[in-house]
Amino acid sequence: MIAFDLTGLRALVIGASRGIGFAIADRYAEAGAGVAICARTEGMLEEARARIARHGRPVHAIACDAAEKASLEAAVSEAAIALGGLDILVNNASGKASGNTEEDWQAVIAVDLMATQRACRAALPHLEKSDRAAIINLSSRSALQPSPHSEAYGAAKAGLIHFTQSHAARLARKRIRVNCIAPGSTDFPGGWWDGCRTANAELYRRTEASIPFGRFGQPDDVADVALFLASPFARWITGQTILVDGGQTLAV
Repeated sequence: MIAFDLTGLRALVIGASRGIGFAIADRYAEAGAGVAICARTEGMLEEARARIARHGRPVHAIACDAAEKASLEAAVSEAAIALGGLDILVNNASGKASGNTEEDWQAVIAVDLMATQRACRAALPHLEKSDRAAIINLSSRSALQPSPHSEAYGAAKAGLIHFTQSHAARLARKRIRVNCIAPGSTDFPGGWWDGCRTANAELYRRTEASIPFGRFGQPDDVADVALFLASPFARWITGQTILVDGGQTLAV
């Protein structure tokens, strides 16, 4: 297998205390990058930092509420100072709304959309100094298919795909690549599907059976794509959304 080498690069992963965000940060450190991770829960964040540090790369943990503008901007600044700059920004924080209430809409707009836009803007002065700059946003397969049960979440994730394309167009002349990953149903400890396994076993079983590859996605399935998009092998790719779902969206 080709080894992806991110030695000397500096990555900030927002929303990285567990699941997909943690797996991405861990992959980056394994590939040689210095990493800063952000999340709200300090205990989980420190545990994640310690696990990532086993790769022997600099790892900085920063407590941050992505929904709060000042907190997020301070975290980006702290990460850039700690790492000596930024080359890679990963926006993985999500409001994780599972309904369609006013509060659900506010949560996904504040985190999935506004936090991503704010993080990109705050990181831009640092990314402009890099010759390998990359931004990776995490959307969802929910952005690509209608659902009567997750209008707020799906709409926000669809907006994130549009933002990715527009932002990529705006930053192309600066040689800053902006891409998006849309994971399918992904199961990990403490995640939504992990809870569903016991809370709604029938839905869990039915969803798993509907995936052509025969299983739920795992965080590493997504992290490997994020590793590719941050690497020189993706140097000519920008403004794209890669669906990572084991064929789930193809199922009829």
